[in-house]
Amino acid sequence: MLGVRSLLLLWGLVTPCHGLLETVGTLARIDKDELGKAIQNSLVGGPILQNVLGTVTSLNQGLLGSGGLLGGGGLLSYGGVFGVVEELSGLKIEEMTLPKVLLKLLPGFGVQVDLHTKVGLHGSGPLGGLLQLAVEVNVSSRVALGVSSRGTPILILKRCSTLLGHISLLSGLLPAPLFGVVEQTLFKVLPGLLCPVVDSVLGVVNELLGSVLSLVPLGALGSMEFSLATLPLISNQYIELDINPIVKGVAGDIIDFPKPPKPVKVPPKEDHTSQVTVPLYLFNTVFGLLQTNGALDIDITPELVPRNVPLTTTDLAALLPEALGMLPAGQHLLLSLRVKEAPSVSLQNKKATISIPAALHVQSYVPTGTPEALFELKVVMTLSAQLAPSATKLHLSLSLERLSAKLASSYSRTFDVSRLEEWLSDVVRAAYVPKLNVALDVGIPLPKVLNVNFANAVLEVIENAVVLTVTS
Repeated sequence: MLGVRSLLLLWGLVTPCHGLLETVGTLARIDKDELGKAIQNSLVGGPILQNVLGTVTSLNQGLLGSGGLLGGGGLLSYGGVFGVVEELSGLKIEEMTLPKVLLKLLPGFGVQVDLHTKVGLHGSGPLGGLLQLAVEVNVSSRVALGVSSRGTPILILKRCSTLLGHISLLSGLLPAPLFGVVEQTLFKVLPGLLCPVVDSVLGVVNELLGSVLSLVPLGALGSMEFSLATLPLISNQYIELDINPIVKGVAGDIIDFPKPPKPVKVPPKEDHTSQVTVPLYLFNTVFGLLQTNGALDIDITPELVPRNVPLTTTDLAALLPEALGMLPAGQHLLLSLRVKEAPSVSLQNKKATISIPAALHVQSYVPTGTPEALFELKVVMTLSAQLAPSATKLHLSLSLERLSAKLASSYSRTFDVSRLEEWLSDVVRAAYVPKLNVALDVGIPLPKVLNVNFANAVLEVIENAVVLTVTS
């Protein structure tokens, strides 16, 4: 059995906080099963185990050859105790069973990882013929957590040793006095051969941990970069990462939007699941970027709406004949909608809602003429958001719930704007909401942690955050 008895990640001396996300960052809780998968996958199909094979000796060299224990002055040389074993040579690792990974998190301390495998060695026996041995090995490694030059967590191998279990002679002849010598030799040599396996595994896991610090494009809006806000924390079931999202505009300037006034209360995590919590701040940031980039503005003309949505002066006059009955008939309408302040996002009561305030200028025009101002409205559009995760993003799709309007100015006398709200709602649903959904195609990026895929996550809207939970 190859058992990494104590692969200790000195990763934090306190356990995770009691369900509160104090910062505005993205809170990720990665189940211990995911770390076990990362270690196991690093051993499957890759060069880590293959590099060990054939490395013990070559014929008449190294471990049991002329330069090793059988060489001049060595324990088994002609000047040694058993000069008769000159022919025992060429012992190599020919087989290595894929290690079985067992992992245990140690709250407030680190991680214990056990790997179990069997090593097969082939060589030439002292009495001729093929010699085959099977050895069960325990490898004990101690690993400390450091910080890379990029500011990511990195696992550093501090100490590694091996413990041999049962040694089986599968074929060939090996006199009893030599059996102990072979065992002693393996004790001496195998750590140098098998400890690099642990080091290589850590290298793969470090690459996955390093992917937390990644730059994610936000289309024409800019980019988002994740970094660790604090050192990781460990409970008995998961590793908790407080990940700080840094949003930058196209020019590289850091975008800073208002933070929530109080911490997010994160629900408890079930065993064998992983969580990522997307805070309200990121929703506000994305919509703030859309607003400052003009992506929420639109000019609505008849070409943008279906025929069943009226957009002429004749249709408008019919809605308010007493106020707008004097409009010239048959002219097109131009609705210029401008969003001059950032929308507000509400995450509560299991629902995501976006409120967009806007100025709506209603104008009439003929194809070859200049638009003529009719009136200006202050409108507030309330939209519900349907949320859907993918492997890398949280996607939003909006639908209009309601629209309210107030008259800001008019070319004629004042009138009751509420009689236009239903018509305006139809126009917004037909022309404006599709544009919003195209702009929101950038989504909200999710941090990459050990390649956990949240595409099939269960989604829950809590107060000031959205929680995605996936079964490990």
